[in-house]
Order: sequence, then C-alpha cells, then structure tokens
Amino acid sequence: MAFDLDDATEPAAVAMEWLVLGAAYFLLLLFLIGVFDLFLSLYRLLIAGNFTDPNEVVGLLDSVLLLLIIVEVHRTLLAYAKGEPVLRIVVSAAIIAIARRAISFRLEDYGSGGETVLAAVSIAVLVLALTLGYFLLDRVDVPGRPEL
Repeated sequence: MAFDLDDATEPAAVAMEWLVLGAAYFLLLLFLIGVFDLFLSLYRLLIAGNFTDPNEVVGLLDSVLLLLIIVEVHRTLLAYAKGEPVLRIVVSAAIIAIARRAISFRLEDYGSGGETVLAAVSIAVLVLALTLGYFLLDRVDVPGRPEL
C-alpha cells in the first residue's frame, strides 16, 4: 500500500475551503453591521446639524472606505475559494486602504514637522507604487502565471 499525498491532504484542503467561506460570511455580517452604523451616524450627523463640519464628513467618508475595504477582502476570499486570481483584488484593496489613510491624514496626529513630512511622503510613495502596480497588473499577462 503506497502513501498518496493527495489523499492525505484532501481533508485539510476541504477544511480550509469551509473556513474561507466562513470568513466570507463573517465579513458579510460585518459589512451589514457597518452599513447600519453608517446610516445611524449619518442620521446623528443630520440631526445634530454637523453635516457641514469637515471633520465629521471625513469621519463619515472614512467609514465608507472601511466598508469598501471589507467588500474587497470579501471578494478576495470568494475568489480564493473559487480558485480565481486574487492579486488584482488585493492590490485594489490596498489602494483603498492607503487612500483612506490619505483622506484621514491630520497634522495633529504627529509630534513634529519631520514626522508629519515623513508620513506624508510615505503615503504618497505607497499611493504611487500601488497605482503603478495595479496599472502593470492590468496590462501584463505572464504565461503560466494565471494569478497575475
């Protein structure tokens, strides 16, 4: 009787598929909670009359971008479960995440001018690198590498 590696790894692969699907449903639940919270925050903002306050609007936009990140991670999990390429989805989620950070950038969050400039330059470099990476992923096909 020969040892078959495929037979030995099959239960782990099936369990991983179920765990990935469980994580996808958990993210769906988080998204629904987030949408409810977003509408509740919008209602409170309108009732309080703070809808013209830039800090409040940026906070609301931050919540929307966080929900978009959850959607992208959910898409990544579903694509992974289906055996589809995930690299483009991951890069687009990273672009949304760094855009979220750039939008919520506040000078008060940093101790000195040097730290502020370093953080701003770092965010700019990340935005450029991710955008370039997404651009290249969208235009390059590598034979034998369907994940790209």
